[in-house]
Amino acid sequence: MSFQEILQLMIESFPKLLMQGIQVTVPLTVISFTFALIIAVAVAMIQYAKVPVLSSLCRIYIWFIRGTPLIVQLYMVFFGFPSLGWKVPGFTAAVIVFSLNEGAYCAETMRAALESVPSGQAEAGWCIGMNYLQIMRHIILPQAFRTAVPPLFNSLISMLKDTSLAANITVVEMFFAAQRITGRTYQFLPIYFEVAIIYLIFSSALMALQRACEKKLNSFGADRG
Repeated sequence: MSFQEILQLMIESFPKLLMQGIQVTVPLTVISFTFALIIAVAVAMIQYAKVPVLSSLCRIYIWFIRGTPLIVQLYMVFFGFPSLGWKVPGFTAAVIVFSLNEGAYCAETMRAALESVPSGQAEAGWCIGMNYLQIMRHIILPQAFRTAVPPLFNSLISMLKDTSLAANITVVEMFFAAQRITGRTYQFLPIYFEVAIIYLIFSSALMALQRACEKKLNSFGADRG
């Protein structure tokens, strides 16, 4: 292809790739991270409270997820579950795996954040008659989230980029769409460069949101102080 033809291809493909990113990649990231955060908070609270049996199960879950590759987990759910009689659609399989995978990493982040809150804070809650859930909701978790925001956003940005692996289980997200275009045109560098730029745009937006959240949390902490 001539330079003009490549430029024309990039002009035509960029909106298609961007739209696929907005319609599939972003929703996949948001849905998966929402579930991951729920899992992470629940697992972290169980470990923080040292609940018998459940704490051990949580440690096994974290150990297994962190010790196995994400792509293998995707293949286990999408290609392995049908042999057990459960056929999982690609998008659903991706949400399940990304949620469980990121939930394990975020659980460690949240556990560390919970343990960073001085024990005297909880003791003060007990003294004024709060129960465990009230102490967690009103005292411990707000302070823990303030500490955990930066690493949690790092996990979110990492998950956004990892969603490209969903193309391996037929999820028609942005990277899958790029593969289709390159398979037809054989112009790999310009198309994948566009994909990189779009991921960079999405990641930059999340970085800006992270800075805004940190600024808000810092000002909130200063007001309370």
